[in-house]
Amino acid sequence: MATTAPDPIFLDTNVLIYSRLNLSPFHTPAVTKLAALSAAGHQFWISRQTLREYLAGMSRPGALTGTAPMSAVVNDVRTFAGTYRIAEDGPAVTAELLTLLNAVTLAGSQVHDANIVATMLSHGIPRLLTNNVVHFNRFASFITVEPLVP
Repeated sequence: MATTAPDPIFLDTNVLIYSRLNLSPFHTPAVTKLAALSAAGHQFWISRQTLREYLAGMSRPGALTGTAPMSAVVNDVRTFAGTYRIAEDGPAVTAELLTLLNAVTLAGSQVHDANIVATMLSHGIPRLLTNNVVHFNRFASFITVEPLVP
């Protein structure tokens, strides 16, 4: 009897951030969820976009990030790039993005979320782990949106 591999999962930027911010109320859920999904055999995917978003989010001084040294943030990105599979952007992603923009009502910065979904679709990644479920519910007919926290 053949067994099927668990679905690959795309990690939204907020999951990466929470996994590194010990002071975040979402740190423990992020670390716990990632460990459980990894133990179940899921492959984790990110994109160059999520790496850039991580750099932007973590280098912005705040109550939870403090003033993280850029060298530490860059090191995190190198670790992510070496740990997770990277879904590269290219013509197939752009084609999926344009299709989504004609199928789903959105505008402005929501295009960034649509690009994540387009990246997922072009690489055959059916599930998204995020703490921004509301941002991605509009794409529920294309992907499975998995909340970080139920």
